[in-house]
Amino acid sequence: MPQLVGRRFFGLIMQAFVERLHLNGKGLKRRAVDVLQVNLGRYCNLACIHCHVEAGPTRKEMMSRENVDAVLRFLANSKIPTLDITGGAPELHGDFDYLIESARALGRHVMDRCNLTVIFEPGKDYLPEFFRRHRVELVCSLPCYSIDNVDKQRGKGTFDGSIRALQILNQVGYGQPDSGLVLDLVYNPVGPHLPPAQENLEQDYKRILFAEFGIVFNRLFCLTNMPITRYATHLKLRREYEPYLELLETNFNASTIDQVMCRNLLSVGWDGGIYDCDFNQMLDLAIAEGDKRLHISSLTLDQVIEPAIKVGDHCYACTAGSGSSCGGTLV
Repeated sequence: MPQLVGRRFFGLIMQAFVERLHLNGKGLKRRAVDVLQVNLGRYCNLACIHCHVEAGPTRKEMMSRENVDAVLRFLANSKIPTLDITGGAPELHGDFDYLIESARALGRHVMDRCNLTVIFEPGKDYLPEFFRRHRVELVCSLPCYSIDNVDKQRGKGTFDGSIRALQILNQVGYGQPDSGLVLDLVYNPVGPHLPPAQENLEQDYKRILFAEFGIVFNRLFCLTNMPITRYATHLKLRREYEPYLELLETNFNASTIDQVMCRNLLSVGWDGGIYDCDFNQMLDLAIAEGDKRLHISSLTLDQVIEPAIKVGDHCYACTAGSGSSCGGTLV
């Protein structure tokens, strides 16, 4: 196994999460695969502090057309209802449109994890109408309704661009009542703490964004920041890494285990590798049979249902407090 970020990801604490599961009479196995989450690459127009993918404008990792086609073959040979596309900024991938059009032709629901500002990149102004035409569900990052907090986490000018993008999406029907065009927002804490109650914060978001900018949306997802890769480095520079890990561990909530996303999700890396979740992907904790890593080009569902889900100390981030998943809080 490769070395993971920070000394507390070695041995003792990593084992401690497994022991915590056992002490609570819990185990982690996949029930089914309802969501195929595909990371198209690490290239992005932003370089956010909390980004566990360590995406940014200088990253070169991008999924090949061969692997994109392998994803589509796997979908066609399965009954997985949802394709969840992420990155980086997945919209900057040359086969982004092709993947969505092909998945929709297979009758699959498609979600796009969008940073909003990408629609202002050169040649990407068509995206709102493209999303509308293909009924793509949008899950968009907006870590706060405050300009200072958003720009602090994502870069100067990001808040204004995000607001303009949301207004454009509203204009084509996203988030509007009875449109069927789903627009969800994602909140991440700016500092090393757990998210507040999702339902209450959603009401604040809706009230403030509508009052100040006329923006409407469907749901708010509260996500706990994962203390790995870039965010781990940020925390260490501020001497907040160890206290944050302790916060997550102290707030472990056994009732979240039954709802964690790895129970019904499968993650595909830009290189076609298979993982239990996007976080395991970034830590290179691949699903394997013996010494052979699984790859999307030859994958069958039977290969991922039986093996136990790989866990580590980072899993405390998904199971702390109200829990955290790609769809927000768990309990």
